[in-house]
Amino acid sequence: MFAVLYNPWHERLLNPIYSIPTIGPSAPLISYLGSYRFIRHGRKMLKEGYDKVLSCDGAFKVPMLDQWLVVVSGSKLIDDLRKSPEDQLSFLAAAAEFVQTEFIFGPGVSDDPYHTVIVREKLNRTLHTLMPEVIDEISIAYKDLIPPCDNDWVSVPGMPTMLQIVARVTNRVLVGVPKCHDPDYLNWAINFTINATKARMTINMFPLFLKPLVGRMLTRVSKNVQAVADHLRPMMEERTRNLEEYGDGWVDKPVKRLPHVAYGRTRARGHSFDSVVKRILLLNFASVHTSSTSITHALYHLAASPEYIQPIREEVEAVLKEEGDWTKAAMGKMYKLDSFMRESQRLNGIHCISVVRKAVKEVTLSDGTRIPSGTLVAAAAEATHHDEENYVDPDVFDPFRFSKLRDDDGEGEKYLYVSTSADYLPFGYGKHACPGRWFASAELKAMIAYLVLNYDIKFAGDGKRPDNIFLGTAVVPARDAQVLFRRRRAL
Repeated sequence: MFAVLYNPWHERLLNPIYSIPTIGPSAPLISYLGSYRFIRHGRKMLKEGYDKVLSCDGAFKVPMLDQWLVVVSGSKLIDDLRKSPEDQLSFLAAAAEFVQTEFIFGPGVSDDPYHTVIVREKLNRTLHTLMPEVIDEISIAYKDLIPPCDNDWVSVPGMPTMLQIVARVTNRVLVGVPKCHDPDYLNWAINFTINATKARMTINMFPLFLKPLVGRMLTRVSKNVQAVADHLRPMMEERTRNLEEYGDGWVDKPVKRLPHVAYGRTRARGHSFDSVVKRILLLNFASVHTSSTSITHALYHLAASPEYIQPIREEVEAVLKEEGDWTKAAMGKMYKLDSFMRESQRLNGIHCISVVRKAVKEVTLSDGTRIPSGTLVAAAAEATHHDEENYVDPDVFDPFRFSKLRDDDGEGEKYLYVSTSADYLPFGYGKHACPGRWFASAELKAMIAYLVLNYDIKFAGDGKRPDNIFLGTAVVPARDAQVLFRRRRAL
């Protein structure tokens, strides 16, 4: 960190990073103070930088605790990040560093990310067969986690409840029944997700040589791996025994879950069973954290504006009547619901930045900006989403903004929740956009659809939506907000 932010003046003159405009102090040592400002006021600093280069769609830099972060704005430079090959601006290297994969999960996971291939093959291609299980688990989870409320309003903690529901639905798909209902297994999966999220931010505060130690101390990787392995190993061993005994004639063979797919790939690579467990934990970390955050943001918008419930409810009822069931096709026809989720995520992303890349060699962007090797680069996502050049009344939550655009333009795909572009970046952009976004979209839309069909919700008092929490680049919904639930009254 000291070597990055404190350089002799002659080295600063030679390093192209110092020709990029800085938000906050850039002088030796003083820039270190700017990194602390970025932790508390990252959103403001990113908006300040975006406004500073807005007229030229340029780049600026902000100080992180261990290095500079270069942030680009405008579709031209964002396209540079999207199109740049892996041997110049690397997505994998950036993900490993930004998420601190190596120091949380240990070596090997980021070097061989075959779990992303499994997500594409298992989740995305079989989503139509998984929907009945998703809906079943949503129904069970709501009934278990929302107290009886047939007559009176009951107060429910918003974010913790959504976290539990997302964890159960996600693990229904990942590991199946009965593990997705096992309190001990779920506690390990959820607590690891929470600890890993906190650890990522904390690890970024330490120099490189201390990061492995801090990662192990904060996440207790080996203890988590052992606990989850104890849960999954009997399931794996039983399936192996039955396959050896019955082979293809195993009539009651259960659905092949992700641990089984991952185990096959792991054995082919000569890795241990722990490698499978780490990837299950990683998928929980990635999906449960992001999806519970996204669904909580959406829940808060509905509770603050209950008038939006009825239009969505009417659409869901009409589509289900037409399709006859909760199918993938049915979810795809819920355009108002899709627009609601896309608009919620536009205003409340997971981070204020997106399309993060790491320069593995010196790179020159299309505007002439030189990015030194080893530098993290990202797009200013939150500022892009609030730019009047991209959206009419960008600071206003308009739940049916995209369904109306869809009707006006006739370009259905362009405005879908899962679609990415240079002005819509919550899922990233280009070939490295989130590979699990189709499953996440179906899961989250189904959770909201089930909610509006079965419950009325609101905030107590004036009903105002609680402010988000901004920490560095992270966007977090209020953790302690209570939402009032009441079973929907029969018509």
